[in-house]
Amino acid sequence: MTALVEPAVALSLAAVLGLLVGSFLNVVIHRLPKMMERGWSAQCAELAGREVPPGPRYDLVVPRSSCPACGHRIRAIENVPVVSWLALKGKCSACGAPISARYPIVELAGGLAAVAAIATFGPPAKGIAACVLLWALIALAFIDADTQLLPDDLTQPLLWAGLGVNLSGVFVPLASAVIGAMAGYAVLWSVYWLFKLVRGKEGMGYGDFKLLAALGAWLGWPMLPQIVLLSSVLGALGGIAMIALKGRDRAVPIPFGPWLAAAGAIALFFGPAINAMYLR
Repeated sequence: MTALVEPAVALSLAAVLGLLVGSFLNVVIHRLPKMMERGWSAQCAELAGREVPPGPRYDLVVPRSSCPACGHRIRAIENVPVVSWLALKGKCSACGAPISARYPIVELAGGLAAVAAIATFGPPAKGIAACVLLWALIALAFIDADTQLLPDDLTQPLLWAGLGVNLSGVFVPLASAVIGAMAGYAVLWSVYWLFKLVRGKEGMGYGDFKLLAALGAWLGWPMLPQIVLLSSVLGALGGIAMIALKGRDRAVPIPFGPWLAAAGAIALFFGPAINAMYLR
């Protein structure tokens, strides 16, 4: 009986925690790019010799979340993951302005990622580490889709976290993780410069190098070929779909980060099986 109850309890806790983390990821996705822009503006002003007057505090904690249409402060009862959005019918309780469905989507993604990680790897260290990786990939994917930025504030800690996790070989031996980080960066760095030499323009951003390096640090160098291949195929299919269904301008760059993140998540769960099937 205990063996039946414990997995159910672990998955339930993972779902609740994942939903709460998903709610926080919405804050990260929305605010981190704005925080970066403020930092860049302050640095530019400092380099130009201008004094920047101190502004109100703005970070991942302050100010409290509010409706962008009317400024209504979101109460705790209105901030329950998924449930509040459904109860409010996707509208602000004060002014009735629509609330994007992306908020509950990100929350659900956080919950499903946690459940899948714990169900696959178990509740000890490996399952918790997989949750952290997946949550970071969710945030990076949405930020890149919005802004075409992959912030160093996320990619670099993710890379070091992967190396730290694999000090004891949680996912792969440390040597494989180190080579994966080096090779992941070098592969897309080489593609970037080759494309620039041939076409005379940039084909991707530096954040893509760092994200692939982070995935190499977590999953090891043998996963890199399938991650690059999967992300390229997914990106091509996604780009064709956006052009065909949404009339996206072909001249507008398509962010590569979401497809790298998706390929990394697939490799986390199915990578060894995919490699084994390919090698056979």
